[in-house]
Amino acid sequence: MDRRRFLSALAAATLTGTAAVTMGTACSSRSVGTAVAAADEPADPAPVPDLPPALLPPPPPSARVPLPGGGSLTALPGGGDLLALTVDDGASSEVVRLYTQFAKDTGIRLTYFVNGQYNSWTENAGLLRPLVESGQIQLGNHTYSHPDLTSVSKQQIADELTENGTFLRNTYGMDAAPYFRPPYGRHNATVDSVAASVGYTVPTLWFGSLSDSSLITEEYILQMANQYFNPGAIVIGHLNYLPVTHVYPQLVDIIRSRNLRTVTLNDVYLKP
Repeated sequence: MDRRRFLSALAAATLTGTAAVTMGTACSSRSVGTAVAAADEPADPAPVPDLPPALLPPPPPSARVPLPGGGSLTALPGGGDLLALTVDDGASSEVVRLYTQFAKDTGIRLTYFVNGQYNSWTENAGLLRPLVESGQIQLGNHTYSHPDLTSVSKQQIADELTENGTFLRNTYGMDAAPYFRPPYGRHNATVDSVAASVGYTVPTLWFGSLSDSSLITEEYILQMANQYFNPGAIVIGHLNYLPVTHVYPQLVDIIRSRNLRTVTLNDVYLKP
């Protein structure tokens, strides 16, 4: 083969090899691109658990009325559609967390009567604080350590309420006055007078209970809810035992079936 023919053959082979490499690279790039695109495709979303449907909003601020003068608060005024679900204590951090998540998920409005001695109130402050700030959950004073106020000295009555009030201000930046709930519902003229002297002028009781201050069955809680979730009722529950957290959808069903509007006390009454 002469020199000219050899160089021509070599050039042709080089071009053929380059084209093959280029095509192989392009095919490889397409394969990699396809794999990357497949990896970038969103996976099927995780199933969202069924949540109870949202509840009716509170009445407008213009509907608020003055607090009644003197005596205990046991029911809401008027014959409308309002229900105040109030829950006490906080012995279980898990129940406080789940009740608060329940409110966040459904829009139910609650009043918590807090005993500041329980760690639940600091452990759940991050979850609870935005709902307190928005007004969906109201905090009331239930004393710091839950004594029978009728069996302690005047100074102890004042100390229990002021220590708990200070705890709520420091932890949540809010003032629980004028509402306080005497532990066990026990109060008298002396208790009311001392409480009023430190800013708590409204002893807040109830007319209906979920009866869950001790451990009871889910069925019994629902029986109590069916009995007491009525227009104008202030109902007491507790943040102590888990069974109530298993029946949230059923509680919402009762409220919705009766066309009730859950409210905090601040939703109903003007601040003095």
